[in-house]
Order: sequence, then structure tokens, then C-alpha cells
Amino acid sequence: MISTDIAIIGAGPVGLFAIFEAGLLKMRCHLIDYLPQVGGQLSEIYPKKPIYDIPGYPTVLAQELIDNLMEQGKPFHPGFTLGERIEGLEKRGEADFVLTTNMGTIIEAKVVVIAGGLGCFEPRKPAVSGLEQFENGRGVNYMILDPEQYRGQKMVIAGGGDSALDWTIFLADVVDELTLVHRSESFRGAPDSVNKVMALAESGRINLVLNSNLNSVSGNGKLESVELIHNKSLETTSVAADHLIPLFGLSPKLGPIEQWNLNINKSAIEVNTDDYSTNIPGIYAIGDINTYTNKLKLILCGFHEAALMSHSAYQYMNPGVKYTMKYTTVNGVSEF
Repeated sequence: MISTDIAIIGAGPVGLFAIFEAGLLKMRCHLIDYLPQVGGQLSEIYPKKPIYDIPGYPTVLAQELIDNLMEQGKPFHPGFTLGERIEGLEKRGEADFVLTTNMGTIIEAKVVVIAGGLGCFEPRKPAVSGLEQFENGRGVNYMILDPEQYRGQKMVIAGGGDSALDWTIFLADVVDELTLVHRSESFRGAPDSVNKVMALAESGRINLVLNSNLNSVSGNGKLESVELIHNKSLETTSVAADHLIPLFGLSPKLGPIEQWNLNINKSAIEVNTDDYSTNIPGIYAIGDINTYTNKLKLILCGFHEAALMSHSAYQYMNPGVKYTMKYTTVNGVSEF
């Protein structure tokens, strides 16, 4: 079991900034995110996108902002559970929560902060009959957490964006046989990545199947083959595969949060703007996942919410106790 002061659901920019704000008040945070890395939308969808409305930065790339937030929070030693989704939340007593992930990880916390952006990102699944029977360790995955588990095996990747291209390039040196299937002849990813994939195909290191879609999957208990269908000729091709990785992007959903008896309005959590608390004492919501009058979905607004939430959370955990923040410098390094 993991024990912490604040469990933060969501490791996007607002959740990461909350580490710093809570750390100033001597509260330790543990972050949980369904994505395999921190950064939320910024890292997963547009890491190279310039952001112009962060104070002190005329412009900053999305991934650079995430890297800086991680560096800012490092002195407070946060914990992370990545690639897992919170499935259950139970309140025990007046001020203790127990959270359980889809992988069975248990986190005990005094305060819960929902900083899930637009919600839990779930993979967009292709409309392939029988796909579900090969999920959960039987051959079909929608994220790659540990590339080494695929070493020496046969894999089919489906998709035409940056994720599909980047993983194809990386895994070409890991798997035994790799097939990339895409519904079109043109890709949505970076031109340099497209050129590298084409070079891998020309050299015979990967199989590139264009103008085709996934048609069916088959196997005896575990995935054994993937059938592809050409968009125009409707000709089908069977490809031997131990693993199928459809990479068609992510869609945001509230997921299990909808079942936690929170006040929800149009897929967003209603909060008190005094401190961004919810209708359940000890649970807060900050960032794009919350809603209130005149709400602006801006990262800097989420930072403001994280600051007020942290002060309220301290008072919630330490009723009647006054707090002070002290800044000291040791050998030129700031400590809190």
C-alpha cells in the first residue's frame, strides 16, 4: 500500500504544479495517471506545441513546460503511479481515503485532488469484432509501457500519427517482425519520422501496409494473427502476430469518477471557488476537469486553483493549526 498526504489523480501540468504548492506546506503528493508518462495532453498529444500564456515565458514548448514543472517539484519527492487508472475510491472516517487502480495498486491519502484535465484518456479502439477477447495481456494493447516485453516477437502496429511512427522506428530494433498498417498513403506525423519509416520499409526491416484497415483478429486464448483488408480491392491478408497495438489516439472520459457521488455538470465537476473543493469534504478538483461560473480553461488558471487548493487542504488535514513557509538557502540551493 502507498501512503501519502495528497493523492493527485492526473499528472498533467496542473497536477504537477500542485506538487510544488503542496510541498511548500510540507505535504507530500502521489500522482496517478492512466498515461504511461507524466504531462497529460501536453506530452501525449502535442509536445512540440508552443504555449504563449505562461507568465514569465513569452513562449515555451509544451514538453519543455512539463520538464520544468517536474524539476520544480523534484525537491518535494513526489511519488508516481503511471499507466494505471483509479477505479475505486472509498472514504474511511473523517479524513482518510483509499484509492484502488485497475492494476490493484492501493493508495491511502488524507486528501484527494482530481486534476485529470478533460478526464481519463481512454484509447480509441478500432471497430474490430472480437478484439476484446485478446485484451488484458493476451496480445492486444493500446499503450506501450515496457518495450522490452516485445523483444523477439511479432507485432502489428496500426495508425498513421506520431505515436505509430515513433514506436515503429523504436521497435524496429526490438521485435522480430514488425508490420505497420495505415488506412491511407499519407501520414499525419512529422515528415522526418515518415522518411525514417519509409527507409525501414525499403530496407526490409519492417512491413508497411498502406490503404488498409484492421479486419479481424484470431487466436486460441492468445493473439496469433491479424487480418488486414485493402480499402479499394477488399483483398484480405493474414499477418502472424503475437501483439497488436492500435494507436488511433485517445479520447477523454470521466470514467469511474462519474460514480463517486460528486456534483457533475456537463462532464465537469462542480467546485467551490473559495478553495476548489467539491461537495465531498477532502476531495478537490482543479484544472479543466472542474466547472464554475466564468470558468476559463487555461493552464495558468489551473495553477491558481492548485495554490488555493493546497492551502485549503493543509487546513483540512490540520484544523486550527497555523502554518508558515520558510525559505532557506544552503550552499546557494533554495530549500523549503
